[in-house]
Amino acid sequence: MNSLDHWNWRLTPGQQASPEQLDLQKAKQFLTQNHIRYVLAQFVDIHGVAKSKSVPVDHLEDILTDGVGFAGGGVHGLRLEPHESEYMLVGDLSTLKLLPWAPGYARVMGTGTVDGKPHPIDTRNILKAQTARLSERGWVLNTGIEPEFSLFQRTADGSVCPLDDTDCLQKPAYDYRGLSRVRVFLERVTESLQALGIDVYQIDHEDANGQYEINFKYADAVTSADNIILFKMAAAEIAHELGAICSFMPKPKSSMTGNGMHIHCSLADAEGRNIFHDKSDTSGMGLSKLAYSFTAGILAHAKALTALLAPSVNSYKRLVVGRTASGTTWAPVFVAYGDNNRTAMVRIPYGRIELRVGDSGMNPYLAQAALIAAGLDGIDRNLDPGPPQNINFYALTPREIADRKIDVLPQSLGEAITALEQSDFFRSALGADFIDEFVSHKRDEWIDYHRHVSDWETKRYLSFF
Repeated sequence: MNSLDHWNWRLTPGQQASPEQLDLQKAKQFLTQNHIRYVLAQFVDIHGVAKSKSVPVDHLEDILTDGVGFAGGGVHGLRLEPHESEYMLVGDLSTLKLLPWAPGYARVMGTGTVDGKPHPIDTRNILKAQTARLSERGWVLNTGIEPEFSLFQRTADGSVCPLDDTDCLQKPAYDYRGLSRVRVFLERVTESLQALGIDVYQIDHEDANGQYEINFKYADAVTSADNIILFKMAAAEIAHELGAICSFMPKPKSSMTGNGMHIHCSLADAEGRNIFHDKSDTSGMGLSKLAYSFTAGILAHAKALTALLAPSVNSYKRLVVGRTASGTTWAPVFVAYGDNNRTAMVRIPYGRIELRVGDSGMNPYLAQAALIAAGLDGIDRNLDPGPPQNINFYALTPREIADRKIDVLPQSLGEAITALEQSDFFRSALGADFIDEFVSHKRDEWIDYHRHVSDWETKRYLSFF
């Protein structure tokens, strides 16, 4: 960890890292004042991984007018063939941000277009289409997304272990030493986010050795997704510079808790009031009738929704019933909701909803688009989620859970993809072409996984028969 000890990075006092409501001329002045040489024109692929072209700052206006062209066939999930039109990213000036961890660089996101029209397979466009449905009703979905991650170093034999090799407690959650000994990384990431105007309000050591979480204030759904991408960029690059690996893999080690990405959410009206909150709620959870119907929509589409929130083979090593070495699990597999119940897929903090299924490998645009679609379906059909389940599901036997008529989430990517493929609702809400593309990619991943022979299989069966 010597590389951590010599890091003296700090923001310049008074530096402002994100322009607000700037016109083009002011944006150019802002970039000049901050010595920006290149602007990354940026979008994400179907997996939520950032893709970019580096554009000299003198051509900022081109990004905003003509757009920046990409060969769509070279990117996962755009469903564009090599002979078809370019994928053009037309920048949105309001997304212009400096990158404090990459001096001289800024980034801008925007609308992905093909032949001058928003591309329906672009997951940021899919989210914007769902938020537009909310806007028609005078609503905004505010989300606070909680990314968990693992901070590793690679050992001589090629394996990975926690960056802090003294982080070895059996129950390390909230441990001071585990937090303090990687503080240089955590401080630098936090200060980068703060410089971008992202309000970080707490940082903690999570339940596994080498696992952390940085929480920042809620925003509207599109901005929240944009912020998650910025966070992942910052964390990955800062870790790399410090000789570490910042992993968002859902379940990096079988003996450790997985990396979740919980979504706290509420709907706000035109005045900014939380319309999920109703202090007269007799249950004591502070939810409005609208919030209950939104929750019911999530539960009604839970299995297909899981494919979009837990989108990898590895995700389902996290979504299993059982206990971890530290004594509990934070990845609920039960289709239920409850008052502050972390063993149900939907937890109710007072006056809002927390969806706990998603992991840090999810595409935040796609996950939130699916969340909005499912919740609105619950509202439109006036669904009832039934009574809250305020019990520890992990203390019940499978028979006791079945007797309560509580369903279980898919236990493999294959099962989840089948549920999504058979969902006429999501095919209609998110687009049949997109669902077909997503299912195709994930079917290939599932088949490829099944062709792989693991070390576990070799150890168990090599001389068994």
